[in-house]
Amino acid sequence: MGEWDFLGRLLDKVQKHSTVVGKIWLTVLFVFRILVLGAGAEKVWGDEQSDFICNTQQPGCENVCYDHAFPISHLRFWVLQIISVSTPTLVYLGHVMHIIHEEKDMREAMKNALNDQARAFLKKGYKLPKYSNDKGRVSIQGRLLRSYILNLFCKILLEVGFIAGQYYLFGFTLQAQYVCSRFPCPHKVDCFLSRPTEKNVFIWFMLVMACVSLLLNVVEVFYLCIKKANECLNRQKDYTVTPVTPVMTKKNFKQKEQVIQNWVTRDLRLQKKELGHELAKNMVMEDHTNEMEEVHI
Repeated sequence: MGEWDFLGRLLDKVQKHSTVVGKIWLTVLFVFRILVLGAGAEKVWGDEQSDFICNTQQPGCENVCYDHAFPISHLRFWVLQIISVSTPTLVYLGHVMHIIHEEKDMREAMKNALNDQARAFLKKGYKLPKYSNDKGRVSIQGRLLRSYILNLFCKILLEVGFIAGQYYLFGFTLQAQYVCSRFPCPHKVDCFLSRPTEKNVFIWFMLVMACVSLLLNVVEVFYLCIKKANECLNRQKDYTVTPVTPVMTKKNFKQKEQVIQNWVTRDLRLQKKELGHELAKNMVMEDHTNEMEEVHI
């Protein structure tokens, strides 16, 4: 189990940067795949080639038959599967560490600003931290969300590929007897496996755990999609209309109509007053002209 410690420490760092479903997936990977593989499967398989016995003395026949029956050991196949499936998660962890380091430098630049003007210049000149907080916890959004979903799709494809590969290479069950007729065997040779029933139990257990991991990855994709859709809907509900664009209700419409009517009435009154002033002015001018004419006569 010592060789799994390094991978375990790396994957443990992903725990605080994952969703709830992602944490369940990591638990399944640690306990039901890595731990079972290291504690039980290694002892069950052991040196399976030496326990593969054929009823022939022909040199090389037994080795050829074993190679045909098991192109790769189940144990090594599962090790390769676990490492391959964990790789996208480790790539995502590297992306998270890069973002945390990048935004940490942004915060340091903001703290080292000498005055308010320099701080305002930094705000305009640099991006503000939006993916992580001061404690190093990240918010899965934006490019980090795209990276996380890409990580999930890669794990889904790898899980499906390894399940199909296991079926193509070995099938899902082992028979106690294996009949081989390859060169240099002189005729059909019967070969026998050790502990076939116990090995079948581990094969089906690891297969079920691979299917559970695959299902968790699919569920997590839907979980993220539904979560982001709900956030968008909540933002639309929380949207407040500004006074520049008021909502037109029946009451507002009546108030608006009343205001317009008041303004029209006011304009008519002003026009009447101006017309009265002009009439009065014209009458005064006419009287003054008549007086001038009388004086002239």
